[in-house]
Amino acid sequence: MYFIYIIECEDGSLYTGITTDIDRRFAEHESGKGSRYTAAHRAKKILYLEGRQTRSEALRREAQIKKLRRADKLQLINGRNW
Repeated sequence: MYFIYIIECEDGSLYTGITTDIDRRFAEHESGKGSRYTAAHRAKKILYLEGRQTRSEALRREAQIKKLRRADKLQLINGRNW
């Protein structure tokens, strides 16, 4: 199982990624070793999590989410259709 996630950073920005182990991946982001972006903006909390069966499905969904405007991502997080 692959997970697409959205993390809120300390500056209020949003970071989207995929992983097979959300706990491990968030710990990497918190420690500053998850990505350059979260190392600079400091991961605060996971706001959204969605599962997919294959890596290719997860990558496609991640790309869809990354193309969304911030307002649309917030609607997704809050459970509204975008």
